[in-house]
Order: sequence, then structure tokens, then C-alpha cells
Amino acid sequence: MGQPIEYPFVKGVDGYPVIIAVAKLEHERHNFGGIWHSDTTYLEQPPMGSMLLAREIPPFGGDTLFSNQYLAYESLSDRMKQLLEGLVGVSTSAKADVSKTREDRISSNGREGASKQYVAEHPVVRTHPETGRKALYVNVAHTAYFKGMTEEESAPILQYLFQHQIRPEFTCRFVWQPGSLAFWDNRCVQHNPINDYHGYRRIMHRITLAGDTPR
Repeated sequence: MGQPIEYPFVKGVDGYPVIIAVAKLEHERHNFGGIWHSDTTYLEQPPMGSMLLAREIPPFGGDTLFSNQYLAYESLSDRMKQLLEGLVGVSTSAKADVSKTREDRISSNGREGASKQYVAEHPVVRTHPETGRKALYVNVAHTAYFKGMTEEESAPILQYLFQHQIRPEFTCRFVWQPGSLAFWDNRCVQHNPINDYHGYRRIMHRITLAGDTPR
């Protein structure tokens, strides 16, 4: 299905460096990656996809939402598509909201020598290398501004896109059971794990698959 790679911030489970534990424990308030996003778009070559396996799930909650970014792009007006064509988004691993969701895992299981911050530039509209379809490729967790524009200038358009790309008609909801496996295409899908099970454990194992340079 793909080439497994190591996650940049969290070391793998013992003996398996490409498998990381995505966990929220009983006393923790923030969940890992608990915001709408495409995985690690702050890398020059973001992952093709991710595979998530449920080990322990809470008695309620903990579902994951997915949003189709083909539909998000295709439903834009022709004029907005023209505006976005050629724009480049700057992604950073240091955006405050998503950094907060990593704190517990980094403090307990961070990788030695991991960079404190990653920054990468990618087209706002990317063409899927296999299907040839265009997908919206910005996300609220990592995209900070447009190349050649200030954050203030970029903000109105980005805020519109962040709200547009998670409209209910683009989304589906995955309800986990022990042993459930989700496998998604990071090049045209966003996801958001819902943080609605405080006081209970949720333990998942994740494999990330190598991708290419977005174009």
C-alpha cells in the first residue's frame, strides 16, 4: 500500500519505529491531532496516507470525522477557483492550536533530535498524482498564510476556506470499535478526531505512508 515512514515528533512503539501510539489517557484534556487537518503538511513531502488501528476505545465518543477535499474544491465558484490557482500556502508545525494537541505525547514520548519547527510551501490547489483530480490543500491546523502575502492579508481568504472545506455535505463520521482500521488518502482528505470522552482512555496505533511533493 505504501512505504511506512517515521512521524517527525513522536517516537514509535518499542521495536517498531514507524508505528506510533495515538493516545489520550484518563487525566488528559487534549487529544492528539484534535483539530481539522491533513497530516503533516509542514513537510516538503507530506504523507500519501495514514492507517489508524483502534486498540482501546472509550465507552462513548472518540469518533473521527473525514472531509472530502475534491468536493470542497469542485463546489467553489469559477471565480474563486481562478483566484486560488497559482497561490501557494505556507504550512508550519508551530501553529498554536495543533501544537497544544501534541504536548502530552511529546513530553512522554518525543523523538530525540526532532526539529522544533518545520515549514513547507505547497499549492493551495493540488492535483492528485493518481486520479488527476484537483483538491483543496489548505488546513486550519498548519496553513499560516499565502506565499508573497502577509498573514493579515491571507487571513480572510483562509478563514473562508477553512469553514468551506468542512461543510457537512463533504463529511462522513467514522465510529470506532476495537480492531477497527481506517486508511485515508491524505492528498484529498482531511480528518478531525472528536475530543468528547474526557475521563476515559483511547489508544490507537498509527502508520504513516510516504508521499510525494504536492503539485
